[in-house]
Amino acid sequence: MTHIWLRAEPRAHETRVGLTPDGAAQMIAAGYQITVEDSDDRCIPTAEYVTAGCATAAEGSWPDAPDDAIIFGLKELPEDGTPLRHRQIMFGHAYKGQPSGRVLLDRFQAGGGTLFDLEYLVDPDGRRIAAFGYWAGYAGAAMSLLAWAAQQDGGVQADVQGVKDAQDLQDRIKTALAGHTPSTLIIGALGRVGTGAADLCHALDLRVVGWDMAETASGGPFPEVLQHDIFLNCILARPGTPVFVPATTPTDDRKLTVIGDIACDPDSDFSPIKVYDQATTWAAPNLRVHDEPPLDVMAIDNLPSLLPRESSEDFAGQLLPHLMGLDDLGQGVWGRAKATFDEKIS
Repeated sequence: MTHIWLRAEPRAHETRVGLTPDGAAQMIAAGYQITVEDSDDRCIPTAEYVTAGCATAAEGSWPDAPDDAIIFGLKELPEDGTPLRHRQIMFGHAYKGQPSGRVLLDRFQAGGGTLFDLEYLVDPDGRRIAAFGYWAGYAGAAMSLLAWAAQQDGGVQADVQGVKDAQDLQDRIKTALAGHTPSTLIIGALGRVGTGAADLCHALDLRVVGWDMAETASGGPFPEVLQHDIFLNCILARPGTPVFVPATTPTDDRKLTVIGDIACDPDSDFSPIKVYDQATTWAAPNLRVHDEPPLDVMAIDNLPSLLPRESSEDFAGQLLPHLMGLDDLGQGVWGRAKATFDEKIS
Protein backbone atom coordinates (compact mmCIF):
# COMPACT_ATOMS: atom_id res chain seq x y z
CA MET A 1 0.00 0.00 0.00
CA THR A 2 1.45 3.36 -1.05
CA HIS A 3 1.72 5.71 1.92
CA ILE A 4 1.32 9.49 1.42
CA TRP A 5 2.41 11.72 4.30
CA LEU A 6 0.88 15.20 4.00
CA ARG A 7 3.20 17.43 6.02
CA ALA A 8 2.41 20.74 7.66
CA GLU A 9 4.01 23.84 6.17
CA PRO A 10 6.65 25.31 8.51
CA ARG A 11 6.80 28.63 6.71
CA ALA A 12 4.99 31.61 8.21
CA HIS A 13 2.02 32.90 6.20
CA GLU A 14 1.78 29.63 4.26
CA THR A 15 -1.56 27.93 4.79
CA ARG A 16 -2.11 26.23 1.42
CA VAL A 17 -2.26 22.51 0.90
CA GLY A 18 -1.94 20.28 -2.17
CA LEU A 19 -4.54 17.66 -1.26
CA THR A 20 -8.07 18.39 -0.07
CA PRO A 21 -10.13 16.08 2.17
CA ASP A 22 -12.29 15.12 -0.80
CA GLY A 23 -9.21 14.16 -2.79
CA ALA A 24 -7.82 12.25 0.18
CA ALA A 25 -11.07 10.29 0.47
CA GLN A 26 -10.83 9.34 -3.20
CA MET A 27 -7.24 8.18 -2.77
CA ILE A 28 -8.09 6.13 0.31
CA ALA A 29 -10.94 4.50 -1.60
CA ALA A 30 -8.41 3.62 -4.30
CA GLY A 31 -6.17 1.86 -1.77
CA TYR A 32 -3.75 4.57 -0.63
CA GLN A 33 -2.77 5.17 2.98
CA ILE A 34 -2.73 8.85 3.94
CA THR A 35 -1.30 10.45 7.05
CA VAL A 36 -1.92 14.15 7.65
CA GLU A 37 0.18 16.20 10.04
CA ASP A 38 -1.82 18.36 12.39
CA SER A 39 -1.64 22.10 11.70
CA ASP A 40 -3.40 25.06 13.23
CA ASP A 41 -2.45 27.20 10.23
CA ARG A 42 -3.61 25.05 7.31
CA CYS A 43 -6.57 26.60 5.49
CA ILE A 44 -8.44 23.29 5.78
CA PRO A 45 -8.83 21.98 9.36
CA THR A 46 -7.29 18.61 10.26
CA ALA A 47 -10.72 17.41 11.39
CA GLU A 48 -11.94 17.40 7.78
CA TYR A 49 -9.13 15.02 6.83
CA VAL A 50 -9.98 12.76 9.76
CA THR A 51 -13.58 12.62 8.55
CA ALA A 52 -12.22 11.64 5.11
CA GLY A 53 -10.43 8.65 6.67
CA CYS A 54 -6.88 9.96 7.08
CA ALA A 55 -4.57 9.07 9.94
CA THR A 56 -2.95 11.97 11.78
CA ALA A 57 0.53 12.78 13.07
CA ALA A 58 2.14 15.59 15.02
CA GLU A 59 3.12 18.73 13.17
CA GLY A 60 6.66 18.51 11.79
CA SER A 61 7.02 14.79 12.50
CA TRP A 62 7.69 13.81 8.87
CA PRO A 63 11.46 13.17 9.43
CA ASP A 64 10.41 10.16 11.51
CA ALA A 65 7.93 8.85 8.94
CA PRO A 66 8.47 5.30 7.65
CA ASP A 67 11.15 4.99 4.98
CA ASP A 68 8.62 4.08 2.31
CA ALA A 69 6.34 7.09 2.97
CA ILE A 70 6.15 9.75 0.26
CA ILE A 71 6.33 13.15 1.96
CA PHE A 72 4.06 15.69 0.29
CA GLY A 73 4.28 19.42 0.99
CA LEU A 74 4.41 22.63 -0.96
CA LYS A 75 7.07 25.05 0.17
CA GLU A 76 10.61 24.70 1.45
CA LEU A 77 11.78 22.46 4.28
CA PRO A 78 13.56 23.75 7.40
CA GLU A 79 17.13 24.64 6.40
CA ASP A 80 18.82 22.54 9.07
CA GLY A 81 21.21 20.71 6.75
CA THR A 82 19.95 17.25 7.64
CA PRO A 83 20.19 14.52 4.97
CA LEU A 84 16.88 13.76 3.25
CA ARG A 85 16.12 10.07 2.96
CA HIS A 86 12.49 10.13 1.84
CA ARG A 87 10.89 10.62 -1.51
CA GLN A 88 9.55 14.19 -1.34
CA ILE A 89 6.97 16.06 -3.41
CA MET A 90 7.37 19.85 -3.12
CA PHE A 91 8.45 23.00 -4.90
CA GLY A 92 12.21 22.66 -4.62
CA HIS A 93 13.37 25.82 -6.43
CA ALA A 94 16.61 23.95 -7.00
CA TYR A 95 17.14 23.60 -10.73
CA LYS A 96 17.88 27.14 -11.94
CA GLY A 97 21.18 27.84 -10.29
CA GLN A 98 19.77 29.10 -6.98
CA PRO A 99 22.38 28.84 -4.18
CA SER A 100 19.84 27.39 -1.76
CA GLY A 101 18.85 24.89 -4.43
CA ARG A 102 22.31 23.36 -4.54
CA VAL A 103 22.20 22.97 -0.76
CA LEU A 104 18.86 21.18 -1.02
CA LEU A 105 20.12 18.81 -3.70
CA ASP A 106 23.18 18.03 -1.58
CA ARG A 107 20.87 17.07 1.28
CA PHE A 108 18.98 14.66 -0.98
CA GLN A 109 22.23 13.21 -2.23
CA ALA A 110 23.50 12.73 1.32
CA GLY A 111 20.33 10.99 2.47
CA GLY A 112 19.53 8.98 -0.64
CA GLY A 113 16.12 10.58 -1.06
CA THR A 114 14.42 11.86 -4.22
CA LEU A 115 12.82 15.19 -5.07
CA PHE A 116 9.71 15.12 -7.24
CA ASP A 117 9.56 18.84 -7.93
CA LEU A 118 6.01 20.08 -8.45
CA GLU A 119 7.24 22.66 -10.94
CA TYR A 120 8.64 19.84 -13.11
CA LEU A 121 5.59 17.58 -13.21
CA VAL A 122 4.98 17.84 -16.94
CA ASP A 123 3.11 16.07 -19.70
CA PRO A 124 4.96 14.46 -22.65
CA ASP A 125 5.06 17.87 -24.39
CA GLY A 126 6.71 19.53 -21.40
CA ARG A 127 3.64 21.42 -20.17
CA ARG A 128 3.05 21.59 -16.43
CA ILE A 129 0.14 19.46 -15.29
CA ALA A 130 -0.70 21.47 -12.16
CA ALA A 131 0.12 24.99 -11.04
CA PHE A 132 -0.97 27.72 -8.68
CA GLY A 133 -0.45 30.13 -11.55
CA TYR A 134 -3.92 31.63 -11.85
CA TRP A 135 -4.17 32.59 -8.19
CA ALA A 136 -0.52 33.70 -8.11
CA GLY A 137 -1.37 36.14 -10.89
CA TYR A 138 -4.55 37.27 -9.18
CA ALA A 139 -2.86 37.84 -5.82
CA GLY A 140 0.25 39.37 -7.39
CA ALA A 141 -1.84 41.90 -9.26
CA ALA A 142 -3.70 42.67 -6.05
CA MET A 143 -0.52 43.29 -4.05
CA SER A 144 0.93 45.44 -6.82
CA LEU A 145 -2.22 47.55 -7.06
CA LEU A 146 -2.21 48.04 -3.29
CA ALA A 147 1.45 49.07 -3.51
CA TRP A 148 0.59 51.67 -6.16
CA ALA A 149 -2.33 52.96 -4.07
CA ALA A 150 -0.04 53.35 -1.07
CA GLN A 151 2.38 55.39 -3.18
CA GLN A 152 -0.38 57.86 -4.06
CA ASP A 153 -0.65 58.67 -0.37
CA GLY A 154 3.11 59.01 -0.06
CA GLY A 155 3.49 55.75 1.79
CA VAL A 156 4.62 52.15 1.44
CA GLN A 157 2.24 49.23 1.46
CA ALA A 158 1.90 47.33 4.72
CA ASP A 159 1.07 43.66 5.25
CA VAL A 160 -2.38 42.58 4.15
CA GLN A 161 -4.21 40.79 6.94
CA GLY A 162 -7.36 38.70 7.18
CA VAL A 163 -8.50 38.52 3.55
CA LYS A 164 -11.66 36.41 3.52
CA ASP A 165 -11.94 35.60 -0.17
CA ALA A 166 -11.46 37.00 -3.65
CA GLN A 167 -14.44 39.35 -3.41
CA ASP A 168 -13.16 40.78 -0.13
CA LEU A 169 -9.79 41.37 -1.78
CA GLN A 170 -11.41 43.17 -4.71
CA ASP A 171 -13.37 45.40 -2.36
CA ARG A 172 -10.21 46.35 -0.46
CA ILE A 173 -8.39 47.31 -3.65
CA LYS A 174 -11.30 49.37 -4.94
CA THR A 175 -11.36 51.31 -1.68
CA ALA A 176 -7.59 51.82 -1.72
CA LEU A 177 -7.56 53.06 -5.32
CA ALA A 178 -10.23 55.65 -4.52
CA GLY A 179 -11.23 56.07 -8.14
CA HIS A 180 -7.71 56.07 -9.63
CA THR A 181 -7.15 53.82 -12.66
CA PRO A 182 -3.45 53.00 -13.04
CA SER A 183 -2.25 51.63 -16.35
CA THR A 184 -0.93 48.06 -16.06
CA LEU A 185 1.27 46.12 -18.48
CA ILE A 186 1.18 42.33 -18.14
CA ILE A 187 3.89 40.28 -19.86
CA GLY A 188 2.88 36.65 -20.13
CA ALA A 189 -0.74 37.68 -20.46
CA LEU A 190 -1.91 34.50 -22.21
CA GLY A 191 -0.62 32.10 -19.56
CA ARG A 192 -2.29 30.99 -16.34
CA VAL A 193 -0.47 33.58 -14.24
CA GLY A 194 -1.19 36.41 -16.65
CA THR A 195 -4.83 35.39 -16.97
CA GLY A 196 -5.29 35.60 -13.21
CA ALA A 197 -3.65 39.03 -13.11
CA ALA A 198 -5.74 40.30 -16.03
CA ASP A 199 -8.98 38.94 -14.60
CA LEU A 200 -8.53 40.95 -11.40
CA CYS A 201 -7.61 44.13 -13.30
CA HIS A 202 -10.61 43.76 -15.60
CA ALA A 203 -12.92 43.10 -12.64
CA LEU A 204 -11.77 46.46 -11.27
CA ASP A 205 -12.26 48.19 -14.67
CA LEU A 206 -8.58 49.11 -14.92
CA ARG A 207 -6.54 49.82 -18.04
CA VAL A 208 -4.59 46.71 -19.04
CA VAL A 209 -2.13 46.05 -21.85
CA GLY A 210 -1.33 42.38 -22.37
CA TRP A 211 1.86 41.13 -24.00
CA ASP A 212 2.92 37.59 -24.71
CA MET A 213 5.35 35.78 -27.01
CA ALA A 214 4.57 37.82 -30.11
CA GLU A 215 5.27 41.14 -28.41
CA THR A 216 8.51 39.98 -26.78
CA ALA A 217 9.94 37.94 -29.67
CA SER A 218 12.39 40.69 -30.60
CA GLY A 219 14.34 40.06 -27.40
CA GLY A 220 14.25 43.72 -26.36
CA PRO A 221 14.98 46.27 -25.17
CA PHE A 222 11.41 47.14 -24.20
CA PRO A 223 11.15 50.85 -23.35
CA GLU A 224 7.35 50.55 -23.45
CA VAL A 225 7.48 48.90 -20.01
CA LEU A 226 8.45 52.25 -18.51
CA GLN A 227 5.36 53.98 -19.91
CA HIS A 228 2.92 52.19 -17.57
CA ASP A 229 2.24 52.77 -13.88
CA ILE A 230 2.51 49.09 -13.04
CA PHE A 231 4.38 46.25 -14.73
CA LEU A 232 3.48 42.64 -13.89
CA ASN A 233 5.98 39.97 -14.91
CA CYS A 234 4.18 36.66 -15.36
CA ILE A 235 6.92 34.77 -17.24
CA LEU A 236 9.10 32.25 -15.45
CA ALA A 237 12.82 32.84 -15.67
CA ARG A 238 14.57 30.41 -17.98
CA PRO A 239 17.46 30.43 -20.46
CA GLY A 240 16.67 32.88 -23.23
CA THR A 241 14.15 34.97 -21.28
CA PRO A 242 14.59 38.61 -22.39
CA VAL A 243 15.39 41.36 -19.92
CA PHE A 244 12.24 43.41 -19.36
CA VAL A 245 13.56 45.74 -16.66
CA PRO A 246 17.27 46.58 -17.02
CA ALA A 247 19.46 47.75 -14.16
CA THR A 248 19.27 51.35 -15.41
CA THR A 249 15.49 51.54 -14.90
CA PRO A 250 15.45 53.35 -11.51
CA THR A 251 17.15 56.41 -12.99
CA ASP A 252 15.57 56.23 -16.45
CA ASP A 253 12.77 58.57 -17.51
CA ARG A 254 9.69 56.57 -16.57
CA LYS A 255 6.07 56.54 -15.52
CA LEU A 256 6.59 53.10 -13.96
CA THR A 257 6.54 53.08 -10.15
CA VAL A 258 5.54 49.48 -9.26
CA ILE A 259 6.96 46.21 -10.54
CA GLY A 260 5.10 43.06 -9.60
CA ASP A 261 7.52 40.21 -10.26
CA ILE A 262 4.91 37.53 -9.86
CA ALA A 263 7.15 34.82 -11.33
CA CYS A 264 9.62 35.81 -8.60
CA ASP A 265 12.99 34.23 -9.24
CA PRO A 266 15.36 37.04 -8.20
CA ASP A 267 18.41 34.90 -7.51
CA SER A 268 18.25 33.17 -10.89
CA ASP A 269 20.74 34.23 -13.54
CA PHE A 270 17.81 34.27 -15.97
CA SER A 271 15.65 36.77 -14.07
CA PRO A 272 14.22 39.39 -16.46
CA ILE A 273 14.01 41.98 -13.66
CA LYS A 274 17.51 43.38 -13.01
CA VAL A 275 16.76 46.00 -10.35
CA TYR A 276 16.57 43.72 -7.30
CA ASP A 277 18.02 40.45 -6.02
CA GLN A 278 15.87 39.26 -3.11
CA ALA A 279 12.30 38.16 -2.60
CA THR A 280 10.01 40.33 -0.52
CA THR A 281 7.86 39.13 2.37
CA TRP A 282 4.32 39.49 3.64
CA ALA A 283 5.60 41.64 6.49
CA ALA A 284 7.38 43.93 4.01
CA PRO A 285 5.68 43.29 0.63
CA ASN A 286 7.70 45.82 -1.35
CA LEU A 287 11.35 46.64 -1.82
CA ARG A 288 11.95 50.28 -2.67
CA VAL A 289 14.78 50.39 -5.18
CA HIS A 290 14.56 54.13 -5.91
CA ASP A 291 13.10 57.06 -4.02
CA GLU A 292 12.29 59.87 -6.44
CA PRO A 293 10.24 59.03 -8.33
CA PRO A 294 9.54 55.91 -6.28
CA LEU A 295 10.08 52.45 -7.70
CA ASP A 296 8.84 49.54 -5.63
CA VAL A 297 9.25 45.84 -6.40
CA MET A 298 6.73 43.32 -5.11
CA ALA A 299 8.23 39.82 -5.24
CA ILE A 300 6.52 37.51 -2.76
CA ASP A 301 7.21 33.90 -3.65
CA ASN A 302 4.05 32.34 -2.21
CA LEU A 303 1.44 34.78 -3.47
CA PRO A 304 -1.45 32.27 -3.73
CA SER A 305 -1.40 31.96 0.07
CA LEU A 306 -3.20 35.31 0.11
CA LEU A 307 -6.27 33.32 -1.03
CA PRO A 308 -5.40 29.89 0.38
CA ARG A 309 -8.70 28.08 0.10
CA GLU A 310 -9.42 29.08 -3.50
CA SER A 311 -5.86 28.38 -4.63
CA SER A 312 -5.58 25.07 -2.76
CA GLU A 313 -8.81 23.69 -4.17
CA ASP A 314 -7.82 24.72 -7.69
CA PHE A 315 -4.32 23.25 -7.50
CA ALA A 316 -5.39 20.07 -5.73
CA GLY A 317 -8.06 19.46 -8.34
CA GLN A 318 -5.47 19.68 -11.13
CA LEU A 319 -3.01 17.43 -9.31
CA LEU A 320 -5.32 14.71 -7.99
CA PRO A 321 -5.51 12.57 -11.17
CA HIS A 322 -1.71 12.35 -11.12
CA LEU A 323 -1.50 11.66 -7.38
CA MET A 324 -3.60 8.63 -8.19
CA GLY A 325 -0.55 7.34 -10.08
CA LEU A 326 1.85 7.49 -7.14
CA ASP A 327 1.78 3.72 -6.86
CA ASP A 328 3.98 3.65 -9.99
CA LEU A 329 6.61 6.37 -9.68
CA GLY A 330 8.52 5.15 -12.71
CA GLN A 331 5.80 6.18 -15.16
CA GLY A 332 4.18 9.33 -16.46
CA VAL A 333 4.74 12.67 -14.76
CA TRP A 334 6.54 11.03 -11.85
CA GLY A 335 8.99 9.20 -14.07
CA ARG A 336 9.77 12.42 -15.93
CA ALA A 337 10.24 14.32 -12.66
CA LYS A 338 12.59 11.60 -11.39
CA ALA A 339 14.64 11.81 -14.58
CA THR A 340 14.96 15.57 -14.15
CA PHE A 341 16.08 15.10 -10.55
CA ASP A 342 18.67 12.50 -11.56
CA GLU A 343 20.02 14.86 -14.20
CA LYS A 344 20.28 17.83 -11.84
CA ILE A 345 21.76 15.94 -8.91
CA SER A 346 24.55 14.54 -11.05
